[in-house]
Amino acid sequence: MQSQDSVTQMTVYYLDGSSESFNIFDAIAGLDAEEQNPAIDLEQLLQQPLWVFHLPDQTVMIRSETVLKVEVKPPLFHIQGAGVINNSDRVTALTRMR
Repeated sequence: MQSQDSVTQMTVYYLDGSSESFNIFDAIAGLDAEEQNPAIDLEQLLQQPLWVFHLPDQTVMIRSETVLKVEVKPPLFHIQGAGVINNSDRVTALTRMR
């Protein structure tokens, strides 16, 4: 079991309206803290056409073209540049038109 102190939660929202969440554990066995940067790994993952999650009991593969939105906790404040809005709050949750 992984330490809960070093967990990034990623929630994937699909085009069909479904969603699922994954815990991504920061600690990689055998690497020093300086060698690990899971936030950068996550950014690289999001650019790939196929995302692969190795879980304790199965492997999950997600085609990124089927994904509408991704939420990550805790926030990735180091992401900066064009298209990034800093100092924002969510006022209402996303609602779906019927």
